[in-house]
Amino acid sequence: MVSSPHYLASASGQDALRRGGSAVDAAIAINATLCVVYPHMAGLGGDAFWLIAGGSAKGVEAIEASGPAARLATRDFYRGRGHAEQIPMRGPLAALTAPGAVDGWRLAHERHGKLPWKDLFADAIAYARDGMAISRSLADWLVTDEAILNNDKDMARIFLPKGRPQRDGETLVQADLARTFAFLAEHGPREGFYEGPIAQEMARSLEAQGSPLRLDDLTGYRARWAQPISTGYRGYEVFQLPPSTQGFAALQILNLLEGYDVKSWGNDTAAYYHHLVEAIKVAFADRDEWLSDPAHVDIPLERLLSKDYADQRRKLIDPVAARPFDAIEPGISFGSAAKRQAPSGDTVYFCAADSDGLVVSNIQSIYHDFGAAVVAGDTGIVMQNRGSFFSLDASHPNSLEPGKRTFHTIIPAMLMKDGRPALAYGTMGGEGQPQTQAALLTRIIDFGFNVQQAIEAPRWLMGRTWGTASRDLALEARMPDEVKRELRLRGHPVKIVDGWDGTLGHAQAIRIDHENGTYEGGADPRGDGIALGF
Repeated sequence: MVSSPHYLASASGQDALRRGGSAVDAAIAINATLCVVYPHMAGLGGDAFWLIAGGSAKGVEAIEASGPAARLATRDFYRGRGHAEQIPMRGPLAALTAPGAVDGWRLAHERHGKLPWKDLFADAIAYARDGMAISRSLADWLVTDEAILNNDKDMARIFLPKGRPQRDGETLVQADLARTFAFLAEHGPREGFYEGPIAQEMARSLEAQGSPLRLDDLTGYRARWAQPISTGYRGYEVFQLPPSTQGFAALQILNLLEGYDVKSWGNDTAAYYHHLVEAIKVAFADRDEWLSDPAHVDIPLERLLSKDYADQRRKLIDPVAARPFDAIEPGISFGSAAKRQAPSGDTVYFCAADSDGLVVSNIQSIYHDFGAAVVAGDTGIVMQNRGSFFSLDASHPNSLEPGKRTFHTIIPAMLMKDGRPALAYGTMGGEGQPQTQAALLTRIIDFGFNVQQAIEAPRWLMGRTWGTASRDLALEARMPDEVKRELRLRGHPVKIVDGWDGTLGHAQAIRIDHENGTYEGGADPRGDGIALGF
């Protein structure tokens, strides 16, 4: 089974499985197609994180495919170019971290791949070369980002070929990207992306545009295997990536919720939404205080993830009144008064499970919609702007340093039961990712929903996202009117959004029923995806 936010990508993954490929092969094929058909959220110029379990995996395996800041990316570099307060969010100065996703594909494929590397990219090459029909999500973002795309002649040439945003069903051709994918398929991840002519063209073009990225930042990059982090919830073990991802915040939320009888609140009630939102605020206070590259900051992770700490922090949650976001202090202080910045960003989450029991939970991103909005020369690769989230304040835990990895919002998740994978799940959506993950788990575990019901149930988003100035509580319009009213009365800054609002995430999941030997998949109607199995 596979599930992704675009139907063509899901079909690529299913095809890999039908040809005898592993869940890892399927995940790479899915991601490659997403780089073409969902270019506003995924791309070869971005980062990725993997969780792999079951089958031939030893326990839960994790891959950090996130690129560090370039050797020349210093705070003085940006000050010297007139940016003393903040790294620009778009443009070549925002492209300052090495793209990590492709080397993550290499690591996963070396250990768990079955199909030849070159056979994983046929769909991506064809859709880029011959064109693909623009889907609803891409059409929406082309209109939203028209001005951003027009700021770069190559972005406009590729994504506004008629001089205007194309609509659903019109064809998008990415000829340069097709050639890049064909070269990558033929020559492999190192020579085909990081060390050969593609890397040379990326480095040449980005340097000419003003980016600090250089060829040695690409040739020297390697993805790495990591030790995942986990916590228990209702007899299950929940796994996340360690920092520099926000995975520990997702685990903290579950630690806080485990102290309540969640089922007694009832789904889609004011009590349910209120307690989850308040737990999120408490977890985010610690996340914003500490999250950075653990190679540069000594994060007290063991304490932050302990059940005793959750018991202490749960006392901050008033059962009937909302606390202002900024009124909640972190439980452990980093000791810096540096201003914290709320994260945002676009992402693709997808998952796959094969007949041998191998299960993949995967997430990939170029950070903001269309990333840095910069194309790396004639490669067709849109570069990520993940590094723009670094702080230029030296006292900030996420301060910019060469070779440092920035705070990452993207987090795939894996639920284990008795040492076997029970659920691969995740979503896109910046600050919304830990929140939607908590919604999925509580609805599946506490309320007994099936996967598709949990994905389709009304959602919320507490916090800033996509550049909004205020931290509202966004509620989908499908929630009961009395629930919305009660949440306002409890002091929540309620904002009503569309009934199926894409900014609240595109979630996917695969549930494994070991007793019956079946897979159950779901895909989010807020996106353009589908779950496919056979």
